[in-house]
Amino acid sequence: MSVRARARLRAEPDGRGGTALPVLESDGPLALRRTRSPRAMYARVTVVGAMSAPLNGDRLAIEAEAADGARLTIDAAAATVALPGPRPDADPSTYTVNLTVGEGATLHWLPEQLVSAHGSRLHQTTRVQLAATARLLLREEQILGRHGEPTGALTTRLTVHRAGRPLLDQQLAYGPGAPGGWDGPAVLAGHRAVGQLLLADPSFEDAPHPARLLGPTAALTPLAGPAVLITAVAADARLLRGILDEATRELLDGLKG
Repeated sequence: MSVRARARLRAEPDGRGGTALPVLESDGPLALRRTRSPRAMYARVTVVGAMSAPLNGDRLAIEAEAADGARLTIDAAAATVALPGPRPDADPSTYTVNLTVGEGATLHWLPEQLVSAHGSRLHQTTRVQLAATARLLLREEQILGRHGEPTGALTTRLTVHRAGRPLLDQQLAYGPGAPGGWDGPAVLAGHRAVGQLLLADPSFEDAPHPARLLGPTAALTPLAGPAVLITAVAADARLLRGILDEATRELLDGLKG
C-alpha cells in the first residue's frame, strides 16, 4: 500500500529575541523534531525518517513557513533514499517541499542527500515563496545510485519566487526516461553526485556577485534578483558536500563583511 503523508511546521518570533514553533506536525515517515540550534536566535527542526520512504507510489510533502521576522533552520538526521518498493508497476513517488519565508525572516533549508536507488522512480518538487526582504539558504544534493549500482529515474524541479516574481525555475532529470545526454560529457561526465546551493539576500541588490568557476566541477551564477546559484558535480557525496560547504562559508563570510 502506498503512503500519503504531509508534515507541517511554522516558525515565528517569540517576543524575547528567539523563534518559537507554534506548529510542528509530523505525519507517516516524516517525523519533525525540534533540536538544539547553535544559534540562539534560530529555531532548528530536524526531519527524522520514521520508516523507509519514499517507495514507488508514495506521496510525501513538507510545508514549512518562517513568518515575518522568524529565523529557522531545517535539516535532516539522515539521507533520503528513494526505493523501488514491492510493486514494480507502481506510479513514480512524489516528494513535495513548500517553503514560505516572510518579511525580514531567514530560512536555512539544509536536508541531507537524496539517493536515487536502482529501480526507483521519484519526482521531487521544491517550491519557495520569498518576501522582498526575506533571506534564504537552500542546499539540495542528489546521489545517483547507491555504491556500485545504476541510478533510478529521478526528476527534480526547484522554483523560487521573490515578492511574487520568478527568481529561479530549474528542472533536472536523470536515469531511465531522462532526455538523452544526461550522463554525457556536457552534463555529468560520469559523475554520480550533483548539487545546488541557492543563497538569496537583499544585500546582493547593491553588491551582486559576478559569474565564476569554483574549481573544475562547480560554478557560481548570479540570478536576475538578489541571489546566486552554485551548481556542482562530483564523484561521490563526500566530495560534493565539501564543495558546497566551502562555497557556503565563502558566501556567508562575505555577507558578514
